Amino acid sequence: MSNDAFSDPSTATGIQWKDLHGALVLVKVHAIETGINTVHGASDAVRADVIVLDGKADGDIAEGDEFIDTLVFPKVLQSQLKSKVGGMVLGRVSQGNKKPGQSAPWTLTPANEADKAKGRDYLAKNTEAPF
Repeated sequence: MSNDAFSDPSTATGIQWKDLHGALVLVKVHAIETGINTVHGASDAVRADVIVLDGKADGDIAEGDEFIDTLVFPKVLQSQLKSKVGGMVLGRVSQGNKKPGQSAPWTLTPANEADKAKGRDYLAKNTEAPF
C-alpha cells in the first residue's frame, strides 16, 4: 500500500438504477445542475454522492459502494432530492407505477427505523474532518 495521499482520477460511469433496486442508499445532495448536454439533448440533474448502505441490490452493486459527485437524471428522483440541497436523504431505491408508453420511474421509498439505524451507524463510522 502506498503512503501517497493522492488518488487517481476516477472515470465517470453513472448509476445504473436497476442495479440498485431494493438497496438502502444515503444520498448527500450537493446541487442542481441545469442545461447538461446529453445524447437526448439538454437536461437537468441533481449532483450528489450516493452511498449504498446494504447489499439488497439486485445487480452488481454491493454494500459500501459509493458514487461520488454523480449526476441523478431520473425525474422523479430529482423531484425527491431537489429541495434537499446541502442535506442528506435516506431511502430504498424502488420503482413507481408505469404509465402507458413509459418506463416505471425510479424513486426512493422512505427509510424505516431499522434503515435509519443503519444510516446513523454509517455516519458515525464515516464522518471525517475535512483534510
